[in-house]
Amino acid sequence: MSVVQEKAAPAAVAPPATAPPRPKRRRKGSTYLVGGILVLVCWAMLSPVLWTAMTVTKPTDVAFLDPPVFFYEPTLTAFVDLWQTTLFYQYLINTLIVALLSTVAALVIGLPAAYALSRFPGWISAVLLIAALVFRALPRFSVVLPMYDISRSLGIYDTTFAVAAALVAINQPFSIWLLRNFFAEIPKELDEAAMIDGCSRFGILRRVMIPLMGPGILTAGIFIFLFAFQEYLTANILTDVSARTVPVFIATQLGQTLPMLQQAGAAAMLLTLPVVAFAFIAQRYLVAGLNAGSVKG
Repeated sequence: MSVVQEKAAPAAVAPPATAPPRPKRRRKGSTYLVGGILVLVCWAMLSPVLWTAMTVTKPTDVAFLDPPVFFYEPTLTAFVDLWQTTLFYQYLINTLIVALLSTVAALVIGLPAAYALSRFPGWISAVLLIAALVFRALPRFSVVLPMYDISRSLGIYDTTFAVAAALVAINQPFSIWLLRNFFAEIPKELDEAAMIDGCSRFGILRRVMIPLMGPGILTAGIFIFLFAFQEYLTANILTDVSARTVPVFIATQLGQTLPMLQQAGAAAMLLTLPVVAFAFIAQRYLVAGLNAGSVKG
């Protein structure tokens, strides 16, 4: 008689425990709440710009009524008067010259300085970086007023060169700190390999570092240009008539007649729109550059 051995049935395996699904209603509610807050924040930030755009496109007799008029026939009279009755074009040229000169000079000085500070760490580099940070944090009046006396004594007062030189001194600490972080991202082994091939330190900077620093240089240049393009206090103190910039011109129009107020608004719009367009065009370079310089310090 043979004994048939029955195979034991495998024990039932319990399914792995899973976390209970989150309620979709709560998730949607939080999404709507965050979206609503972002919409309100954006509206609060854009409302002054929109209000200025409405004011400068209204006829003068309805531009400053209380309560305000929201339905009107748009007109560009304020912009036409701005170009025909003022020297706005000259002020705009001065602003561009100051911004370009200060940006180029800040990069020419900041690149070798930042490279040296990133490759030769020590107490001297630390002291220089801290001194640059302290200088950048000083109240602007404590820096600009001595520059006023210097420009007067040198005979360069009310020139775009004086304003550009002052802005280079003011914005140089920022450019050095920013560029130093970008240089710190580049491995030092590249320096050693270039030195083996016979490159000097200046040759390494010119042939190796600068080509690799494209996003970093562009990011620093964009920030310096925008700082200089919108600077008011320094330009107001160091200029009179010949080198007046657009922000100073806008300030002189305030508190005057209603047409002059509209011209100030039109000048503000013409100063703002290029900055916004420039920021949109360069935003991917800004993000790439800031991410590249945010790991090492």
